[in-house]
Amino acid sequence: MAELRSGSAIGHAMVAHLDAPTNGRAPPWLSDFAWKDGRLEIRKTGIRLTPNGDVVAEIAAWAVWLAVLWPVALLARLTRDRPLAIWFAPETPRPWYLIRAAAMWAGIDVARTPQAATAAFYFDDVTIGVPESAGPLRGLNYGCADVSKSHVAAVFEAVFGYPLSVDPMITAGPIVEKSEKNGVHDGRIVHGPLSPRPGCVYQKLVDTADRTGACRDLRTPCAGGMPVLVWIKVKPAGRRFAIQNRRATLHSPGEVFSPRELALITQFNARMGADWGGLDILRDRHDGRIYIVDVNKTDLGPLIALSWVDKIRSMGRLSAALKRLMGHG
Repeated sequence: MAELRSGSAIGHAMVAHLDAPTNGRAPPWLSDFAWKDGRLEIRKTGIRLTPNGDVVAEIAAWAVWLAVLWPVALLARLTRDRPLAIWFAPETPRPWYLIRAAAMWAGIDVARTPQAATAAFYFDDVTIGVPESAGPLRGLNYGCADVSKSHVAAVFEAVFGYPLSVDPMITAGPIVEKSEKNGVHDGRIVHGPLSPRPGCVYQKLVDTADRTGACRDLRTPCAGGMPVLVWIKVKPAGRRFAIQNRRATLHSPGEVFSPRELALITQFNARMGADWGGLDILRDRHDGRIYIVDVNKTDLGPLIALSWVDKIRSMGRLSAALKRLMGHG
């Protein structure tokens, strides 16, 4: 859930929901959270966060961002040339989810009923879901029900032709162990050979470190299966699996990926059934290949670590891509 997949804990720790559910089925915002043993628990995922200075700072940063988003959304809605609305099911995304922010930026409403919608969006922050039919509406992400790590790795290998997964019982040396679940951010480096732990997957250790030891992740939001932009996230040395980023910068997909890689990413999204979402992509500094390690169908954004200029540019590109995806670009 939230920025645990896009570089900030605030997506899980936000404690001020600015709008009420509109389809009558999403729970009140307060029920998203629980306080247990001195930590904030996200009910949907079971993830727990310990309140600290970083979390408080991110809450403040998100509050400022939302204060900017609301007037922009109002202006976009008042100046749009035709009404557009999305029916979200089974849940309505909060404003800190990227799909909701892009819709607001574009002046697209959240439909109160399917009959009032231009398109339907399958939104359920779970690793494996069971989407219902979109009916006569244009359905978005209804084919993207399984974003488990093993499924992502299997689709990646089928499309790209080289593996991400490894067998920990026969692989010697450092490898990555992480939960099968999406959004947990519990990755760690272990050394094989070893016996696998239940509920975990094992992957190649993709080395993205520079000369200082800082690691780079290529967060790639996509619409219609095609990359819209790339946020290069820089992680502090020794904290490749950390939630927080040292910094993040905006780039066009063509700056980061080759034409062949862009074509393969599009094929990968098609196999995943992902019409909208963010990919976590790593480029290994040794073999030069890219590896898609995560699919975020309910990602947050824009990244906290982006500059204000990059946030605004990102939202302009993403909102335009969303309108095209809905057939009104």
